[in-house]
Amino acid sequence: MPNTEDIALISHLIRRGGFGAPRTEIDEHAERGYDATVEWLLNPDGEPEVDTASLYRYHPDAERPFRLPNGMEWLYRMVTTQRPLEEKMALFWHQVFATGENKVESVYEIAQQIKMFREHGLGNYRELLVSLAQNPAVLYWLDNQENHKRAPNENWGRELMELFSMGIGNYTEKDVYEASRAFTGWAFDTKIHWLLWGPHLWNYEFHAEDHDATDKTLFGHSGNLDGADVIDLIVQQPSCHVFIARHLYNFFVADEPQVPAWPIEPPRDPEAIRDICDVFVKSDYNLKSVLRAIFTSDFFKEASFKRVRNPAEVFAGTLRVTGSFPEPHPGWNNISLEPSYMGQQLYDPPSVEGWHTGHEWINSGAFVQRVNFMADQLGDTSLPGVQDIIRRIASSNGKGMSPDQLVDGCLEQMGPLQVKDSTRSELIDFVQSETGQISWHNGDYEKGADVTCKVLALITGTREYQFG
Repeated sequence: MPNTEDIALISHLIRRGGFGAPRTEIDEHAERGYDATVEWLLNPDGEPEVDTASLYRYHPDAERPFRLPNGMEWLYRMVTTQRPLEEKMALFWHQVFATGENKVESVYEIAQQIKMFREHGLGNYRELLVSLAQNPAVLYWLDNQENHKRAPNENWGRELMELFSMGIGNYTEKDVYEASRAFTGWAFDTKIHWLLWGPHLWNYEFHAEDHDATDKTLFGHSGNLDGADVIDLIVQQPSCHVFIARHLYNFFVADEPQVPAWPIEPPRDPEAIRDICDVFVKSDYNLKSVLRAIFTSDFFKEASFKRVRNPAEVFAGTLRVTGSFPEPHPGWNNISLEPSYMGQQLYDPPSVEGWHTGHEWINSGAFVQRVNFMADQLGDTSLPGVQDIIRRIASSNGKGMSPDQLVDGCLEQMGPLQVKDSTRSELIDFVQSETGQISWHNGDYEKGADVTCKVLALITGTREYQFG
């Protein structure tokens, strides 16, 4: 029988390896065991795909979107998927390999890039970089269609090293120039504006006549290098290993300093970064092996509630817990705008750096939006997940409970979550002011449920709950 510590650890794993889950599901994973749940996250082939066809019946524009970068379909996947790590990895790579609709002008093409992350995000990093280098959205985003044999454009070559693989300070201007020459001819078919032909697929093409086939020198290696050769050399660099390790640590473990500060700010846990790098190299850049090592490490298990959740995680995690929108609904389009109100416009990151993370997710406007959204959802007694939370709390003491017992029951269902003594005391005082002793007898159940929802809503505003 799993104890409270086992359940708390599983809950932590599901929040980081997915988007959270209702307590009934957490208990099922706890019965399965921690290591088995890790393997379930990493190997979801036995789980069904998301039924997007049902979504398209309600929202046909979700299948081939024009210029509404709210991530309607993707958010639906996050909320309903039974393969949560696939979507979580897609979100991770969208942050690292930031590509924005504001320049690409094709939500559909950005969505195709996310699909590529979903399908290959747990595979080999070297192969993922090659797929990225052949992705029309990123080629247009970083101007490689303007990179010609007789007139190299250095934007893609520079950002490949600076923001996608190595970090600033780990390459020279000569490296940028040589890498750019190697990627000449990597292009795509004609971009037709969406106003003329609506959303349509762009297709990668290699233009041999526009490729510089002369010798190049990169990181001490010379020869007739092409783009794939450049990527081979990049992934061998120790700076690449550290760069990816820090990104993985920042996204799955605990908040790191912002990426631009990495050349001067050392990792907060250098030993953990070294461990991740070792597995990354020994596994031949296999990301599934790296994540397995992270999820089973002590530094991961000890990092519960040490990372500020991004808006997409807040949105998907809340709806998964409350049971809102288990199926498509006409209101899905409107509610899927919520992450953008919290500061994360999916499909349209603010720059090639992606979003700044950690405490920078929290400002006066975004925080109010986060808390109001969570409170509205967890305060709605009509939602199946909320009803289940109330039933579980009530069944723990069917005769009735004191204010402190109710607060502790709510914290248990919401985490389990430990808050500061002062916060717990304020929650208890609130219950005392509302009702005093809680009764779950027939005539008093509705009042007890109402007070419980109010406590759940208040918990969403705590510092502890905002960390995931």
